[in-house]
Amino acid sequence: MIQANNIFLPRLLPENEKFAPGHRACVGCGEALAVRMACKAMDQNVIIVNATGCMEIVASQLPTSSWRVPWIHTLFENTAAVASGIEAGLKAMMRKGSLEKRDIKVVVIAGDGATLDIGIQALSGAMERGHNFLYLAFDNEAYMNTGIQRSSATPYGATTTTSPAGRESIGQFSWKKDMPSIAAAHNIPYVATANPSYPFDLIEKVKKGLAVKGPAYIQIFSVCPTGWRCPAELTVKIGRLATETGAFPLYEVENGKYSISYKTDKLRPIKDYMKLQRRFRHLPEDTVKEIQKRTEQEYRKLLEKAE
Repeated sequence: MIQANNIFLPRLLPENEKFAPGHRACVGCGEALAVRMACKAMDQNVIIVNATGCMEIVASQLPTSSWRVPWIHTLFENTAAVASGIEAGLKAMMRKGSLEKRDIKVVVIAGDGATLDIGIQALSGAMERGHNFLYLAFDNEAYMNTGIQRSSATPYGATTTTSPAGRESIGQFSWKKDMPSIAAAHNIPYVATANPSYPFDLIEKVKKGLAVKGPAYIQIFSVCPTGWRCPAELTVKIGRLATETGAFPLYEVENGKYSISYKTDKLRPIKDYMKLQRRFRHLPEDTVKEIQKRTEQEYRKLLEKAE
């Protein structure tokens, strides 16, 4: 039996696009799909702070831009710091009367490299200080924009250009960093995971993140056909398999309380997800079994937190 909280329920969505078509994302890009969905949850009173990465490159090449809301590009390492400064500056301007008082939300867009690796120090500081912003981490599990290098979000066993598979290596040698749990450990009001293969769940979670007062963090699964070496037409299918197998479970942490967004009595075999991606094709059966065991263990831990 599958339980789902508003995952499959349709909603009327705004027709205007804040992330406009015409960008240069790869065919089948799950991140571009996720960004478009996330923007559907936003109104015009938003300022987007965009770390260096795929979305910055494909959507802002001069003299064109795909952004129809205020947008600023910043570096890998200081995205959360820039967002903090914008949020503090807006409050100061409103307090002094130089800006009309209204609810302007600061939203960060960053990849896993800019979040789990290079930018984690600034992000941790911003969450600890309690700045009022929404941080959207688009997780394509490697540094795709600069050549498919491993990040701490790269899953165990996946081959990348800096963790290549070979006679002495299975590829990525460490397990994926659990960044949502790290964010939740800061005792912020809202943490969630989302997946564009479940679009209405993603949009509802972004709305929740925008509504809270204080820091909110959402990690969004982003299939990358180029880096994962998978067919572009399977982006949505692979996203669903990631959740159905437990590779990327969907859940929320609201004021410290865990709840599962997609719950199943029995996970699908992890190989159903991995076999569609060439980045895993080198793995022997015993390693796949090891990954299956670890996935089941982590899923049980999550269920226990939700109970």
